[in-house]
Amino acid sequence: MLNVNNLHVSYGQSEALHGLDFNARKNETVAIMGRNGMGKTTLFKSLIGILSLKSGSISVDGQDISKDESYQRVAKGIAYVPQGRMIFSTLSVTENIQTGLENDKDKRIPDEIYALFPVLFDMRNRKGGNLSGGQQQLAIARALVTNPKVLLLDEPTEGIQPSIIKDIAKALNEIRKMREITIIVSEQVLSFAMDVADRLFVIEGGRLVHETTRAGTDVAHIKQYLSV
Repeated sequence: MLNVNNLHVSYGQSEALHGLDFNARKNETVAIMGRNGMGKTTLFKSLIGILSLKSGSISVDGQDISKDESYQRVAKGIAYVPQGRMIFSTLSVTENIQTGLENDKDKRIPDEIYALFPVLFDMRNRKGGNLSGGQQQLAIARALVTNPKVLLLDEPTEGIQPSIIKDIAKALNEIRKMREITIIVSEQVLSFAMDVADRLFVIEGGRLVHETTRAGTDVAHIKQYLSV
């Protein structure tokens, strides 16, 4: 469903990603693990088209998206939940979700979105900036209404309390079951990755240096990569 081949990305003269190769199948969740500054967000920004590629290719469901603008990538099936959520603080919860329905005539939010995230239904008229623990759920809901084939989540547990992290893991597993979509998550919290991912990759210095299945994960080994 997602195929990344020999990806090179640079900031000016400085190369940040050095030939990344990985893929993710339909109805599979893949975690990209790594410390801050190792290239996780750069990878995600290049997948959605915020950063252009120096070389390499990205395809979704067999369609090459390497040279597409971000909105074209969304139309071809990619959705992106950025680090920091990027919620519109002055819009209501309902209006925030509807920003993902710009091309939909009646902008009706599917019932399944609220079924996945009951907290959003309860707070649907509240301003996005007033959601203490619900902003990540809101950001995911906004991405899901575009009916993506591939959902990218950059650091979804950042700044979130443990009980809500569990809720998000449960929701992601439910989303995958309902939609059979591919989920790519960048993460530093290993317990969360183990709750949601079928395969885990470790990124270090802009290179993928380790790959494992969830069942075959050597937790102590991955923690060495994640420790400062």
